[in-house]
Amino acid sequence: MSAGPALTREALSEIVTALTAPDMDGRRSGTPGGDRAASYIADTLRKAGCASFLQSFVIAAGTRLAASNTFDIPNRTSPIVSTDWTPHAGSTSGDVTAEVVFVGYGISAPEQAYDDYAGVDVKDRIVLAFAGQPSRLGRRLPRVEKIVAAREHGARALLVIDDPLPSLSAAPVASPIVTASVRRSVAEALLPAGTTLASLEAAPRALSTGTTARIRVALEPADQRGVNVLCVVPGTDPALAGETVVVGAHYDHLGRVEGAVHPGADDNASGTAVVLSLARAFLEAGGAPRTLVFALFGAEEIGLVGSRHYVAQPARPLDRTVAMVNLDMVGRASTGKLAIGGVDSAAGLGDTVKAALAAESLAASLTGSPFGPSDHSSFYRAGVPALFFHTGSHADYHRPSDTADKLDLAGMARIAAATRRVVETLAAAPRPVYATIRPPTRSRVTGAYAFLGVQSDGGADGARLVGVVPGSAADRAGLREGDVVIRLAGAALASFEDLRVAVRKHSAGERVDVVYVRNGERFSVSTTLGGQHE
Repeated sequence: MSAGPALTREALSEIVTALTAPDMDGRRSGTPGGDRAASYIADTLRKAGCASFLQSFVIAAGTRLAASNTFDIPNRTSPIVSTDWTPHAGSTSGDVTAEVVFVGYGISAPEQAYDDYAGVDVKDRIVLAFAGQPSRLGRRLPRVEKIVAAREHGARALLVIDDPLPSLSAAPVASPIVTASVRRSVAEALLPAGTTLASLEAAPRALSTGTTARIRVALEPADQRGVNVLCVVPGTDPALAGETVVVGAHYDHLGRVEGAVHPGADDNASGTAVVLSLARAFLEAGGAPRTLVFALFGAEEIGLVGSRHYVAQPARPLDRTVAMVNLDMVGRASTGKLAIGGVDSAAGLGDTVKAALAAESLAASLTGSPFGPSDHSSFYRAGVPALFFHTGSHADYHRPSDTADKLDLAGMARIAAATRRVVETLAAAPRPVYATIRPPTRSRVTGAYAFLGVQSDGGADGARLVGVVPGSAADRAGLREGDVVIRLAGAALASFEDLRVAVRKHSAGERVDVVYVRNGERFSVSTTLGGQHE
């Protein structure tokens, strides 16, 4: 097969530019931007001649407003409309009428000699608090900490002063009390005459407002979903067409973090572009002896959710899938760090890869391990030999600066050409025999990237867990789905990305303290971090 127009730097650039465009909004799975990326990928495959299809999966349980959500202040002449307040996604449903007490930022942090609840009785009351935290604390705190503090002090409900109001579409953090956000105009109406929010911001203090409010919250389930985009190219050899080679990459990224769009050009518009270009190339060539599945996975960034769903519900039988080739972050070949992992996951894979590299005059370091924090590991753990192409991490990793202009398009084209040769061989040669490799033990990976072993929905209110890897450090600590991790080794965590950063500051084998929230209660445990391949 000739390289053809599909594997040129111009073709790759077109795809990367589209995936990193502003309207993709960082391609976070379960968001409109992520859905637009999936639609673009499906449309690209359709134009190439593949009847692609979407494989939907649940990312996390979500909520939406039911009927009868109301907020009333008795004796107020004008009603409080729905655009001036909103329940939080994880609020309990309920009807609360009580006096409102202002509690500054609603933070109780005695370890930092700061407590907005000191000397104030909020039992059975509604507490009102500013969003965020005072600058003296020097750390960003998740809203869940305000919820925990309100519950621990006996409040029946929490109101957070937010302009603009948060979206209800965010994945919920379960709260045992009624919680909501109100605009500043509503908060002002709750304060006693002569007191303003501006004065309280200048000198935060607890304040009994003397105002009674009624909050009625009614929510109903609405799962947050993501999709894989799949293209099946039937095999051309009747003797081999019943077997499959999967070529995959994740197309999702982080979306917005603290309001900043993360375009994810290298991670992983680069791999997505290569896989789409390979699909075009094989479609132009009329296929391969074995059936090929080109899989663009969603929700990799929050725990390999899309690829785990695929291996549970494969497009083609998994026991007849001979190999999986994964491309994740292949846009920085100019650094000379191209690495190909998994060559020991089946006999002969190393020779296949070496031959493809030699044919393209491409250098790479080969490693045997098929484990790692990307989608190929889902396949290997399910019994499928797996290869992993990667050009290394860099300072732009998971930053807004991971932009398309920094990609080495010529290098991507060479990687695409080498990958094509690998796939051609896998699609025609005798089936590689799966090799069982034991994950590295903690003693062997001490000093490597640390691994906690959790999956999250990626929400920005603490690190809410949607899964825990069996046998991992998190599993040994007793963490489970639905828990919200708010501190690791003393570092405050306002999002899953904060947790990633905190874990990366440690090494495998280190013991760390983990603070988490379960059903509105705060717990603390210690655990020993594993290695990245655990």
